[in-house]
Amino acid sequence: MDIYLHNTLSRTKEKFVPVQAGRVTMYVCGPTVYNFAHIGNARPAVVFDVLRRFLASEYAEVVYVRNVTDVDDKINAAAKAEGVPIGVITERYLAAYHADMQALGVPPPGIEPKVTGHIPQIIEMIQRLIANGHAYEAESHVLFNVPSYPDYGRLSGRNRDEMIAGARVDVAPYKRDAADFVLWKPSPEGVPGWDSPWGFGRPGWHIECSAMIDANLGSGPVDIHGGGHDLIFPHHENEIAQSTCANSGRLGGQPFCRYWMHNGFVNVDAEKMSKSLGNVLLVRDLRDQAPGEAIRLALLSAHYRQPLDWSDAGLRDAKAQLDRLYRALETLQDVQAAYLPAPDSFRAALADDLNTPKALAELHALANAVNKAIDPDERGRLKGRMLAAGKLLGLLEQNPVSWFKGDEDSGEAAEIEAAIERRKAARAAKNWAESDRIRDELAARGILLEDKAGITTWRRAP
Repeated sequence: MDIYLHNTLSRTKEKFVPVQAGRVTMYVCGPTVYNFAHIGNARPAVVFDVLRRFLASEYAEVVYVRNVTDVDDKINAAAKAEGVPIGVITERYLAAYHADMQALGVPPPGIEPKVTGHIPQIIEMIQRLIANGHAYEAESHVLFNVPSYPDYGRLSGRNRDEMIAGARVDVAPYKRDAADFVLWKPSPEGVPGWDSPWGFGRPGWHIECSAMIDANLGSGPVDIHGGGHDLIFPHHENEIAQSTCANSGRLGGQPFCRYWMHNGFVNVDAEKMSKSLGNVLLVRDLRDQAPGEAIRLALLSAHYRQPLDWSDAGLRDAKAQLDRLYRALETLQDVQAAYLPAPDSFRAALADDLNTPKALAELHALANAVNKAIDPDERGRLKGRMLAAGKLLGLLEQNPVSWFKGDEDSGEAAEIEAAIERRKAARAAKNWAESDRIRDELAARGILLEDKAGITTWRRAP
């Protein structure tokens, strides 16, 4: 099936053709681990996980790299405030990030490089840029010489004045050009750093990804580079300049990356998410409001390139959608699923620039067909296709009973089962008032009981 992706660089939807037949390379900018992940951080993780899943169903190999920025001024500030090494901060918040993403059905990438593990590669790339005239040393800094790369600004489409303003760069006296950006900077006493040919210091933000791509995917063209819309400029603009100039001899005139993909912002109740507004929503807090799978579906409810307006109502709707989907699967508990791929219409939606809203509509159409199907073979086929479609989106991977009951190993589940046993005893004693009281008490907690053929089962209310 032909796949079409919107390329930020060309501003058009293009047919996807990997550099190497049967093999896709993909790099996505990951977290800077100095705090807990918010819902905006989760969107690219979920979006590009769906892309990885779909590509893996179409190609023999997908090499997926998502980096970790574990040295940064914000990390340094957090470590200083606590009086601990930066590794204490980064390990804490990387573990929290992994836990949050796992709850959202996002597995770790195939390769997860850290900046601190690539300092020699960063230094080596900077040396290459200096040697070929694209970077220079000035007052213990190394800067990229922007005028040396004529295509600078092509990704973002900004003019020179916009680029300087948007990059928020300091017009330091040692810069040859106001737009030049830092590749290496000195570390004062008490700030983490490494020895280098230019003195004790640390890398600039942009060079890190270029070096990690080289180290983990090679210096040839990368098929797909992804990240949030906020990274287009200056981060990805600078990556293109660095990687192209550092590898000009090896790229042979080919672009550093063939397809650039960027997801839209997440707003909260139609307002931009920001600390000043007090509306930054942490994933770990949202997990107390709804299952991680519902958060994932809510993130997929809008097309990835469009802004997503997050709201409590939207999260409730996502949970209700999953209830309907799992209820359809629940009716197929005793049906053997046929081993079938997702329907062509579903796959076509994902092949059209990862159109997850259309794919979700196709998934609901499958659930509707399940609810109408009578023939056992047809029900088996529908179950197989529904599970296959769900897997590509990272949904419907739980047992329906577990979905409706929650964590069956939890103390609450044991408490509910004990209440059902007390109700059973009350019914046996014809103590209908006590039986009704227990049912009503559970219902007030959102626990619904169903009595069928002498057996009582329970589920959480949608």
